[in-house]
Amino acid sequence: MTTQRTATLSVDGKNVEFPVMTGVHGNDVIDIRTLGGKTGLFTYDSGFLSTASCQSKVTFIDGDKGELLYRGYPIEQLAENCSFLEVAYLLKNSELPNVAQKDEFERTIKNHTMLHDQISKFYSGFRRDAHPMAVMVGVVGALSAFYHEAMDFSDAEHRAISFNRLVAKLPTIVAMAYKYNIGQPFMFPRNDLDYTSNFMHMMFGTPCEEFKPNPVLVRALDIIFTLHADHEQNASTSTVRLAGSSGANPFACISAGIACLWGPAHGGANEACLNMLEEIGDVSRVGEYIKRAKDKNDSFKLMGFGHRVYKNFDPRAKLMGKVCSEVLGELGLENDRLFKLAKELEKIALEDEYFVEKKLYPNVDFYSGIVQKALGIPTSMFTCIFALARTVGWMVQWEEMITDPEYKIGRPRQLYVGAARRDVQPIDQR
Repeated sequence: MTTQRTATLSVDGKNVEFPVMTGVHGNDVIDIRTLGGKTGLFTYDSGFLSTASCQSKVTFIDGDKGELLYRGYPIEQLAENCSFLEVAYLLKNSELPNVAQKDEFERTIKNHTMLHDQISKFYSGFRRDAHPMAVMVGVVGALSAFYHEAMDFSDAEHRAISFNRLVAKLPTIVAMAYKYNIGQPFMFPRNDLDYTSNFMHMMFGTPCEEFKPNPVLVRALDIIFTLHADHEQNASTSTVRLAGSSGANPFACISAGIACLWGPAHGGANEACLNMLEEIGDVSRVGEYIKRAKDKNDSFKLMGFGHRVYKNFDPRAKLMGKVCSEVLGELGLENDRLFKLAKELEKIALEDEYFVEKKLYPNVDFYSGIVQKALGIPTSMFTCIFALARTVGWMVQWEEMITDPEYKIGRPRQLYVGAARRDVQPIDQR
């Protein structure tokens, strides 16, 4: 990061200079940390559309090019050549592991997959029909009541233990939320399986017979994990950072991130996409709904198309589109009603002048929802899968934030537009 240029702001005839910071990639930023002291003014940036809230070395997105980098590596190369745990190691340690490091990291994660036995009793406090994300928020937040002996976050070893625990235990927590919802017994983790195969075993296995994961489906889900591992300073990551800036423990911070991710405008988008497909119902009605999507007076929105950051094709969507075809082919679902509907919607959106002009390309949520449904994952669990994967990025961003020597508790300013100062009148005069 360099600061060779300055930007000049003219306020009431007085010029004030601020340094311009230049990163490795992306837009330069004006350092306005001294703005209040120099001018008595603050900036107004609703939604933080033009504000860099931190310096980060983790993830970079170029929305115009449709590029996503983890620690400098293109997401396409990582998804094709690395497992999710290799990507997790990369995000945590800044470099890809060698064979020995990979084996040691995988052993470490396997050693943390079990949950404290009393946590299983925690689930019985929820209704069976509770949304799995509600269960996730509660269970993950409660982990601090069970694992509180490594809470000195100035200690790198303690931070590493928290990272390993959360990455290892999230698949167990997610699978238990699913099993509890459908009334099946919890399945213990199996250390003879890899990370993603073990998750599928806990999700779909039963005590009645041995679960044998399909390698094509395991690889598809592993890629989903990789594509969702981190995504720069999005809403849930910013939530984790803001919660962590107070010194809150990482379990509480991740619980806060899960709560934010639950929103339909964020992690719930793939769930909303499948619900939209169910609403359309049949290929014969696609034209009707495309027309509605173009009508600005109609409240209907085409979910799974377009992205706030990507103004080109979402690079994750390209990968998921390929994975989607492989999974449907493996399961013989090419002619399934819902999947045919999705492919027709995709075809029209890629060719229709309206969608092309507005760059409303299919995004990763469009394809990942289809793949997860094909894998047998119910719609209500989609965001839980997202949270499982994103926990890696959240923990890395949390650690980066609390080890930053410039880090301070987050305290956004506001533009107050309420009532002016006034005095309380006696009750008989109001």
